[in-house]
Amino acid sequence: MKLLVTGGAGFIGSAVVRLAVAQGYSVVNLDALTYAACLENVASVADSPLYAFEQADISDRAALDRIFGDHQPNAVMHLAAESHVDRSIDGPGAFIQTNVTGTYTLLEAARAYWQRAGKPEGFRFHHISTDEVFGSLGPTGQFTETTPYDPRSPYSASKAASDHLVRAWGETYGLPIILTNCSNNYGPFHFPEKLVPIVILKALAGQPIPVYGDGANVRDWLYVEDHADALLTVLTRGTLGRSYNIGGENEVSNLELVKMICALLDDRHTSGAPHADLITFVADRPGHDQRYAIDPTRIRTELGWQPSVTVEEGLARTVDWYLANEDWWRELQNRQGVGQRLGTV
Repeated sequence: MKLLVTGGAGFIGSAVVRLAVAQGYSVVNLDALTYAACLENVASVADSPLYAFEQADISDRAALDRIFGDHQPNAVMHLAAESHVDRSIDGPGAFIQTNVTGTYTLLEAARAYWQRAGKPEGFRFHHISTDEVFGSLGPTGQFTETTPYDPRSPYSASKAASDHLVRAWGETYGLPIILTNCSNNYGPFHFPEKLVPIVILKALAGQPIPVYGDGANVRDWLYVEDHADALLTVLTRGTLGRSYNIGGENEVSNLELVKMICALLDDRHTSGAPHADLITFVADRPGHDQRYAIDPTRIRTELGWQPSVTVEEGLARTVDWYLANEDWWRELQNRQGVGQRLGTV
């Protein structure tokens, strides 16, 4: 089986690429190599005969047509996206271009390829999305696959739009589609503008660790390698036209998460302990969603998948990875916007 993985040099996409190659899939990694992409993320599989790389933008229809024609994939796993909420507040146009127009262009290229091939039954278009499309929860309740959409940021609105496009192409044109919506990912190769790597790297540098508002916002944390395993499970065993919510079943407030990371760094005897003394509360993000939580019943009961990594174990693995891979994250800190407070409008 040959997979076309969009965004395969990004955080989640590269985890999918590494796992898919390890499991014997042929993988074509299509990535535009924007600021958050890094080919070092897939260096471990770059020399595999099962791996190929194509640098292209998902909004470039001519490039997509060529790539589909050259590689003849059996499935598309669509992960390419602008994903940082703070950046979407400052510059929503890029999110509309990539997440909405790019998804539309990819859908049309995939549909044309699928039709030319005689509409093979085994073809799949797997769209990977986020739980943020469902909006914000109160103290109780969980998102299910039937939760109404209620996006609150330019990022989540653009992802909601892409979800709707994928479903429409399935209903209108019969394109064999499947969707997943995941909770917050973390783990190795996480680009250093997101919360977990920010905390680790600020603590290592002895700099203030910024926590938005009072830190009471709650997220369900999903280890990225668990997510990659879930995505391949859904691709190969999920029901066409269905959506599956993927969660880590690890609800933690932002402040609690930060303190857990600080304690792990204290235990590893890095300089500056106790690192929790560096925690600094800063002005909250505009429109900051209070709580996300995933109900994973469907994927567990229909496909037998459940997360294997607790947040305690996953954070320990993540901290150890960052301590061992300074060359990787040091170079990325020089990229545009990294280390700056964004989204303060």
